[in-house]
Amino acid sequence: MAGAGGGSNDVQWCFSQVKGAIDDDVAEADIISTVEFNHSGELLATGDKGGRVVIFQQELENKCQPQSRGEYNVYSTFQSHEPEFDYLKSLEIEEKINKIRWLPQKNAAQFLLSTNDKTIKLWKISERDKRPEGYNLKEEDGSYRDPNTVTTLRVPVFRPMDLMVEASPRRVFANAHTYHINSISVNSDYETYLSADDLRINLWHLEITDRSFNIVDIKPANMEELTEVITASEFHPNQCNTFVYSSSKGTIRLCDMRASALCDKHSKLFEEPEDPSNRSFFSEIISSISDVKFSHNGRYMMTRDYLSIKIWDLNMETRPVETYQVHEYLRSKLCSLYENDCIFDKFECCWNGNDSVVMTGSYNNFFRMFDRGQQRDVTLEASRESSKPRSVLKPRKVCAGGKRKKDEISVDSLDFNKKILHTAWHPRRTSSPWPPPTTCTYSRTN
Repeated sequence: MAGAGGGSNDVQWCFSQVKGAIDDDVAEADIISTVEFNHSGELLATGDKGGRVVIFQQELENKCQPQSRGEYNVYSTFQSHEPEFDYLKSLEIEEKINKIRWLPQKNAAQFLLSTNDKTIKLWKISERDKRPEGYNLKEEDGSYRDPNTVTTLRVPVFRPMDLMVEASPRRVFANAHTYHINSISVNSDYETYLSADDLRINLWHLEITDRSFNIVDIKPANMEELTEVITASEFHPNQCNTFVYSSSKGTIRLCDMRASALCDKHSKLFEEPEDPSNRSFFSEIISSISDVKFSHNGRYMMTRDYLSIKIWDLNMETRPVETYQVHEYLRSKLCSLYENDCIFDKFECCWNGNDSVVMTGSYNNFFRMFDRGQQRDVTLEASRESSKPRSVLKPRKVCAGGKRKKDEISVDSLDFNKKILHTAWHPRRTSSPWPPPTTCTYSRTN
């Protein structure tokens, strides 16, 4: 999706491309489960429930229109994970890709981490446009010659060939998590990364696969005393010793690995006191944090619970500095959302390139963007009617009650089976505030 400026302050958002089927008849294995831009924004990786990773590459800029970027086309597709079976626990391990994280590019090849519930893999994505010819002991078809038949020596040469993109697994990090992995995050030293499941967080070195260090363990001695689980975790973008993790109780703990090897004791605890007037049976469920993201400058962090986005200053633990209501109109529908299990949906959130705008998804294929500087927000819909390239997206409004206006949608008519859970923003296409060009992507679940 791209933004194009209309006036001095107005921005028209339009679809740039639609990848995949837009109809309701989509196989379960084809549903996207994660999206992630690489550090330059040139590549976009998507993972699906079938264990596949599809990488899209952005074409070069059009010289006639320097303000516009080329489209994303398929660059590589490979099977990252296969379904497995844990014979000790008699449990099936799904192939679904939970998270993808890119490593900074250091040479011609690209590297990314992908994980399902149990196993993390490091993949190398490389290009090959030349092939060697003229071996002395090997024929062109790969068969070997009899050395006794070789009478002269040849110098092998490289010949041009059609571009081939190869994805090869370089490391497999397995057997370290008892529970389902929900997060992976690459450290700013680019040598280590963390992986988090419901009760533990492990620290890995990218070169070592047979061992990891447990840095957080909240599992009680008696599982009947379990009161919360880890929902998300991320390294600080600049400080390699600092990371945060969120919990199902709505708390965020910031830990410093310099303090101790096992970070069970946090350095800071971020928690907002609950408003007694809003206390209900569903309070603990909707306060559970589904995503946490540091800002690019490392000063703030953003958390997403069921109804809102909160921005926290790392220097102030008592309350968030900004709160944005994503779909407050659903508060009166929590009972029905609990009955159909939608209340347990986990929505992601993301920053734009300069941390001035945040984005997250909602139901009815809505997604919302909040301008932090100008205190503006917009609700847009990923609908079939607007899926044509360059078609302008019209802002949508939801009527929570009372008399509904002509351009508003009743909260009772929202489709909770259509939801946008995963979002990503191009790291280089920023808005300051909201000018062209910007690019963001999302995946929807029918």
